[in-house]
Amino acid sequence: MSDSTTPQHRIGSGFGARSTADDVLAGIDLTGRLALVTGGYSGIGLETVRALTKAGAQVVVPARRTGTARENLAGIDGIEVGELDLGDLDSVRAFADRFLASGRTLDIVIDSAAVMACPETRVGPGWEAQFATNHLGHFALVNRLWPAIEPGGARVVSVSSTGHHASPVRWDDVHWRHGYDKWEAYGQAKTANALFAVHLDRLGRERGVRSFSLHPGGILTPLQRHLPKQEMVERGWIDEDGNLVHPEAFKTPQQGAATQVWAATSPQLNGMGGVYLEDCDIAEPAPADGTRAGVKDWATDPEQAARLWALSAELTGVDAFAG
Repeated sequence: MSDSTTPQHRIGSGFGARSTADDVLAGIDLTGRLALVTGGYSGIGLETVRALTKAGAQVVVPARRTGTARENLAGIDGIEVGELDLGDLDSVRAFADRFLASGRTLDIVIDSAAVMACPETRVGPGWEAQFATNHLGHFALVNRLWPAIEPGGARVVSVSSTGHHASPVRWDDVHWRHGYDKWEAYGQAKTANALFAVHLDRLGRERGVRSFSLHPGGILTPLQRHLPKQEMVERGWIDEDGNLVHPEAFKTPQQGAATQVWAATSPQLNGMGGVYLEDCDIAEPAPADGTRAGVKDWATDPEQAARLWALSAELTGVDAFAG
């Protein structure tokens, strides 16, 4: 197992933007493996669960709306649904306690659940909802589940987004007490998802647990539920009738699930970790011209990653690596 930092450059995986989750799993047998996928009953999370189970994995799907989850997952073998609200740390603790009590170990954790561009919302002790749900909830969940994450091969996958280009971590106001901007708040949360993978990989590497973050691609899914139709029209995503204006610019949910499935299972990534992926390959650093491609240095900086870890541990009261 390599202890060196993985370079943030493409490796020539042979896959690309149009590869599907089934494509990247071709020839991979996940029989006997246990995965956990947050957000696994909607959008790309649902396609991720479908693909993993087809390859033989058993999948735990934590859900805030367990009834909806069971309905959406009906007919898929090898899954179980558990109650979890990422915006409620008591719910996170209860879910983790139940799982740990089962005595099972996890081979794959995919943090795919997210809220995007929601109106200003406060959860817990007044935390901004996107940072709290997308980052802090997953931070607490993975740390609480750490005793069950299998040494010597497990992977933790943090679903970020090209949205991280919109904002680094705002250290002076992470909870947006002043001048809330829904897109910049989403950007900060997605930067946090990437930084989480950087530091978790550094901490888990000795145990052979590797971590990755990724941009799944542009996909129209229920993630857009907080966006008014008119805003999506103004952004040039859809027309007044709700049709995609540039279908070629968007992935299908099956294509959108591919990069996180590749991150979780591909032997091409053995001995690697701590990097940001896109289109089923390691991403390049973002170009200096401001183009929204690749990864910003503020989302891969190990010092910022360590600082965010310390802040997150302080806020949530959870750190599997303390002491």
